[in-house]
Amino acid sequence: MRNHKIAPSLLSADFLRLQQEIEMINASDADWLHIDVMDGVFVPNISFGFPVLEAVRAICKKPLDVHLMIVEPQKFIKEVSSLDTYMMNVHYEACTHLHRTIYAIKDAGMKAAVTLNPHTPVEQLEDVIADVDMVLLMSVNPGFGAQKFIEHAVNKTARLKHMISSKGLQTLIEVDGGVNLDTGKRLLAAGADVLVAGNFVFKSKNPVETIKELKRLCP
Repeated sequence: MRNHKIAPSLLSADFLRLQQEIEMINASDADWLHIDVMDGVFVPNISFGFPVLEAVRAICKKPLDVHLMIVEPQKFIKEVSSLDTYMMNVHYEACTHLHRTIYAIKDAGMKAAVTLNPHTPVEQLEDVIADVDMVLLMSVNPGFGAQKFIEHAVNKTARLKHMISSKGLQTLIEVDGGVNLDTGKRLLAAGADVLVAGNFVFKSKNPVETIKELKRLCP
């Protein structure tokens, strides 16, 4: 039985209470903190930049899973690495030279992940899947929280898991968007290893208990 990871998404936190929200994550069973950086160009929204990330890094005790929803993410590898980031996520759709970017991330001392938008087939990763540490599948269209889960993501997760297993790889599968106890259980059964949860965690009455419930899920 594999142990899946839970990565609450900072995008859904209360930014008027950011320190308390981070302290809650520190005290919880969360494995990572997922951070979405948006530029208003690659996605139709703007989130936060490196000054906020530096403040978060100063108090967060969990490994950072930084997801760049931006154009030309390769330009910011040094800045992301300076945050002592564990996993750096870049979009397949945003990288003209994906293989080069993957190895630049690794050379900077981070794990490398590639993100796929809902419309991008997993087969597009056939020639780089052996080079990445994780694939993040978006189960909503990126840019905003609290969106409805795209059901096709379950089948997509299973197809990606088959690709990884057939090559004898240990690449992790992360899924982000509309994750709750129901969708989370189905995604784990399809092969997901990491669940990103935003509103479901931060808007719940007891976020620490909600994270614990996500950790207890059995596929």
